[in-house]
Amino acid sequence: MDVNPAAEESEYVYLPAPVFRAEHGESAITRLVEQQAAKVPSDVFLFLALGSMFASLLFELTGHRRRSRFVGLWPGPLLILGVYNKLVKIFGAR
Repeated sequence: MDVNPAAEESEYVYLPAPVFRAEHGESAITRLVEQQAAKVPSDVFLFLALGSMFASLLFELTGHRRRSRFVGLWPGPLLILGVYNKLVKIFGAR
């Protein structure tokens, strides 16, 4: 007896519809930015994020609360830039 009677239903592969429209194309500036971003090693963004966390901790311990909060906001965007950089390297500038 099958544990999941709907298992055969899930074996169907859905292919996404290709969308090739002019309005979805990238501009020359976007391609240039992606080509330059792909040259930056992915580790740089990780180390910058860790460095900003450490700097935020130092500011907090030395009593500079406003600087600590400001620098403490940087790791998220830096890690997102690292993900963007990785995607550009994997998929390339389109």
